[in-house]
Amino acid sequence: MKLAIVILNWNGKHLLEKFTPSIVKFSKLPNVEIVVADNASSDDSINFIQQKHPEIKIVQNSVNGGYAKGYNDALQHVKADIYALVNSDIEVTEGWLNPIIKLFKNEPETAIVQPKILDFKNKDKFEYAGAAGGFVDKYGYPYCRGRIFANLETDTQQYNDEAEIFWASGACFFIRSEIFHNLDGFDEDYFAHQEEIDLCWRAFNLQKTIKYVGTSTVYHIGGATLKEASPKKTFLNFRNSLFTLVKNLPKNSIIPIIFSRLILDGIAGVKFLIELKPIHTFAIIKAHFSFYYYVLKMIKKRKVLQQKNNYFSLKSIVWSHFIEGKNTYKKL
Repeated sequence: MKLAIVILNWNGKHLLEKFTPSIVKFSKLPNVEIVVADNASSDDSINFIQQKHPEIKIVQNSVNGGYAKGYNDALQHVKADIYALVNSDIEVTEGWLNPIIKLFKNEPETAIVQPKILDFKNKDKFEYAGAAGGFVDKYGYPYCRGRIFANLETDTQQYNDEAEIFWASGACFFIRSEIFHNLDGFDEDYFAHQEEIDLCWRAFNLQKTIKYVGTSTVYHIGGATLKEASPKKTFLNFRNSLFTLVKNLPKNSIIPIIFSRLILDGIAGVKFLIELKPIHTFAIIKAHFSFYYYVLKMIKKRKVLQQKNNYFSLKSIVWSHFIEGKNTYKKL
């Protein structure tokens, strides 16, 4: 079983300098290859890798297609049984690959795996982008074991388990190459953010298993490419979440759920105004207009997907968190 660790980079020389050494140091296993997929960087990233880490393979994309197209393009040139898609702002730990490789070998039905993701800046806290494995509520809002909206749990080994989840974080995302290509990879209309949720949803609808492995740990900076406070990040998250609902919800749920979601997004926009963050309110409005522009295209994509076993949650994380005050996964 060959595994390729593929690091997507765009003008991230400073991140490669900081984090590549841990990946090289702790990934020296038979049949493991490290690849940097470069999204047409204009900095000195490629020269740095060539000079400091000549053992790393480089795949150069002709354009910066974001996370989705960047990986789709690069993985056409990477031959492996398992892809480990790793952000350039991830620090890995000793033995991080062993339990994941073992799981893939022992469980052929498991298609996608995520390790425990902790905060690089505060290493006893779970990190926002994935924590201990992700889920979505009935309105498409993502949440995690270890992270409910902005509430991050302290790691007390409460999630040092192996568990089935609904989505794995794109920050450190293991997938069988056959499954990735059979699903036509990430949806390039997303550019970045939540494309991994869409891919996992499509895999789940085909009865594939997605798992979290708590005995493998990585640390993630988060927001190193797009800052947490970026209005572009707000735009992409709100728009792409709507894309995912249209593509993957059960047929009889689409209209009521999308209608409810648009209202909830409006409430979020008002909340941003109250918090004196009007630029994020505008980003939500822009996300909705972009969604209307693309909705027919998303409906066409939906028609080519198998829709026999669609995932649908009855839980509203908005109600549980903001009304009932539940701040941890185990209280849900």
